[in-house]
Formats: sequence, structure tokens, C-alpha cells
Amino acid sequence: MKRALSLAIFIAVAMGAAPASAQDAGKGEQVFRRCRACHTIGPGAHNKVGPQLNGIVGRKAASASGFNYSDAMKQKAAAGLVWTEGNLTQYLDAPDSFVPNGVMAFAGVKNDAELKDLIAFLKTQK
Repeated sequence: MKRALSLAIFIAVAMGAAPASAQDAGKGEQVFRRCRACHTIGPGAHNKVGPQLNGIVGRKAASASGFNYSDAMKQKAAAGLVWTEGNLTQYLDAPDSFVPNGVMAFAGVKNDAELKDLIAFLKTQK
């Protein structure tokens, strides 16, 4: 009986810790402020120096209408790149490594929690 109680307590504690690493779209919106110099998102979003990002999660790469993508990004798109959460995570962590010879002038989001929050926010922007 004590063993079952100990196991139940362990599971409850472990599950209680899970939300600390959960994605937070509200915090991700704050992280996105770094992106606003080049990108727009939300109602009325339009291309700037970078493409508008509405619906980016699940969208085929280099597919924002009217934006002139780099040759490197066009090649990635031709190879079938889709902006899944995993691909966005890799790209936003190290853009130059994920798309060599790309033109996004951004060093990347190096904080894992901020990166998860940013992607959570992007997911809300259809």
C-alpha cells in the first residue's frame, strides 16, 4: 500500500512540473517583437523585408504571395520544405545553418523556452 501511495505521489509531482515547460503563446508574442522589424502577422499582415507570417506553421516554404525569396529558400521549398514545428524550431534556432546562403539577418532564438513560446504564438496566427 505504501508503495502504491509513493508511486501516486511521484506521478502527481511529475505531472505538476510539466506545465513549467509548456509552450506559452502570450510569452511567444513578446518574443515575436524581435521579428517585427522585418515580419508582420495578424489581421492586415503584409510582406516587409521578410514575408508576412500568417499561417506559417504547416505552410510550404517560400509560399507567401508577392514575396521575393532568396534562391537558397526557393531551393529548400523546391525540395519540399514545409514549416512544421520541428523545422521552424531548427530554422529559428540557427537560420544560417538551416538555410545556408539564406538572407534572413537574424542570429536565432537561443533560449529553448522562448523558442517554444514563439512557435506557440505562431501557431495561433492563422
